[in-house]
Amino acid sequence: MTGIAPSPEEAMPAVRGTLKAQAPLAPLVWFKAGGAAQWLFEPKDAEDLADFLRLSDPSIPVMALGLGSNLIVRDGGVPGVVVRLGKPFAKVEQMDAVTLRCGGGASGILVSSTARDAGIGGLEFLRSIPGTVGGFVRMNGGAYGRETCDILVECEVVLRSGERVTLPLDALGYTYRHSTLPEDAVVVSALFRGVSGEPAAIQAEMDRIAAAREESQPLRSKTGGSTFKNPAGHKAWALVDEAGCRGLKLGGAQISEKHTNFLLNLGDATSADIEALGEEVRRRVREKSGIELEWEIQRVGEKK
Repeated sequence: MTGIAPSPEEAMPAVRGTLKAQAPLAPLVWFKAGGAAQWLFEPKDAEDLADFLRLSDPSIPVMALGLGSNLIVRDGGVPGVVVRLGKPFAKVEQMDAVTLRCGGGASGILVSSTARDAGIGGLEFLRSIPGTVGGFVRMNGGAYGRETCDILVECEVVLRSGERVTLPLDALGYTYRHSTLPEDAVVVSALFRGVSGEPAAIQAEMDRIAAAREESQPLRSKTGGSTFKNPAGHKAWALVDEAGCRGLKLGGAQISEKHTNFLLNLGDATSADIEALGEEVRRRVREKSGIELEWEIQRVGEKK
């Protein structure tokens, strides 16, 4: 953590949630690797978050953290403030026959299960994404032919200035796994709209998706989900496989033999191992096919 430790004279605003200095992030991310946050803030509610951002030094960087499933935290740690939305932001409320208001910290499993119980179809794909609403909205998360842009009506975000704004779907500039949200904005809630459906049929679709994931993905490993975006007209996993990378190892990291678009921490990998393996895969794919793979996993923080 050289160079980003909080100094004693750094004054942070008072909070009603929790604010910790030098907080380890490895336990909070799926890879179970990486350094610490200079500050880790878990706000009590959206107002607490807004007040903190408004009163803190605007030069201090801010990053939101959900379940840490699609994230490499580099070994040198993350400077500034990492905002983690906990239980106060994990609520899902039915607004009308086909619409849910979902907290930014609510998981895809909670959202899809709540939708099922309410007879709301079209949100089943969220069952398969190991993340939270805030991440879905920011990255236009999707799977099995559906994306967040298909169900989002609007979202509420807290900007780095502390201003709370509601943004409609067309303000987010969605493309494949990308939005134009400012990097330091924090999504605190979203309004999702589905279609009327029968709970039994919705559950059947969720079961189908769960079974497909179980069959094809290394779900019980220290991983980060899909590593690379699918290039237009191609599947990332197939390009990786064709480049001879199935099972490839570097340090304590490995390309999954079950699904070649998944990186694995075999137990003692550093984040440097994991990221370097990903870069080696990109190099080999580029040499083999001439295609430049883009990272889907977010990489944050400083190298050690």
